Amino acid sequence: MKALQITGYGEIADNVENTEIPTPLINDDQVLIEIRSAGVNPVDYKIVKGAMKKIKTLNFPAPIGFDLSGIVVGVGQDITNLTVGDEVYARVPSDTPGTFAEFIAVDASVVVKKPGNITHNEASGIPLVGVTTVQALKMAGIKKGDSILIHAGSGGVGSFAIQYAKALGATVYTTTSSLNVEWVKELGADRVIDYKNENYLDVVSEVDIVFDTLGGSYSVDAFKVLKKGGFVVSIAGPIDGQTAKEWGLSLIPRLYLKLTGRKVTQRMKKKSAQYRYFLMSPDADQLNEISTLIEAGKIHPVTAKVFPLSEGVDALKFVETGRAKGKVILQVK
Repeated sequence: MKALQITGYGEIADNVENTEIPTPLINDDQVLIEIRSAGVNPVDYKIVKGAMKKIKTLNFPAPIGFDLSGIVVGVGQDITNLTVGDEVYARVPSDTPGTFAEFIAVDASVVVKKPGNITHNEASGIPLVGVTTVQALKMAGIKKGDSILIHAGSGGVGSFAIQYAKALGATVYTTTSSLNVEWVKELGADRVIDYKNENYLDVVSEVDIVFDTLGGSYSVDAFKVLKKGGFVVSIAGPIDGQTAKEWGLSLIPRLYLKLTGRKVTQRMKKKSAQYRYFLMSPDADQLNEISTLIEAGKIHPVTAKVFPLSEGVDALKFVETGRAKGKVILQVK
């Protein structure tokens, strides 16, 4: 079958190639999916660049890709919730990537039927950003009537998070560039801040939650706009002590993380607030929750650009630019 594979760490053009590999076999608790479309995420190019080596070292050549939408073409003997012919979507586990390919064998526990009112291209862009958002905002305890600042509202996570927070009844502030202001307003944000002409620190104050998708100074400054006792949840900032402990990191890495995150810790204590960093994990129940919202018309997938599988390198390079308005998709078939 046709597939993209990582051949080494470094520049995308030099270390990702189109190749032919055997179609995978399934075990008793897996399904074989014929992939129609695959979502491309920043984590994909970061893996190629070697940014995730401390979490997992690759053996080359290595598969790439975590989001998919496709059709079940094989079912393990222990599977009862899926059948051949089902149209499905999933975010595959971190230890079994490979959605930039024609077929994949996946643990059936993370696979759900895709919403019937969207295409495979649209569905494949949902799992990672969708489940990331659901888990982040549930961690922050979001509820109806809360106010939230979501950075980078035109990006993959941001564009989904705006819609999800609004579906839950929150008041949403978001940042974006001048070119995307009107488009982001259409997603439902209550206040869109054009960061080229406004400083969000002068606009936002006393919010219940900050969803930090950018890291760096944004993680520290989140506490300037947060109300006392509020919650900052981050997918890009420093790793907090509780998360490091949950990951089972040894003492020396935890001390290093404590040092690098000291500014956040100081501001968190000053505001009597909470701060958590997290990495999402596949969750079929939460993906089904998202499906319900999509089928009810409360969330609409946002597709920036579609590339054929043969142009996977170009797709990764485009995501790396950070200019995608919504999700970048690889159309496999």
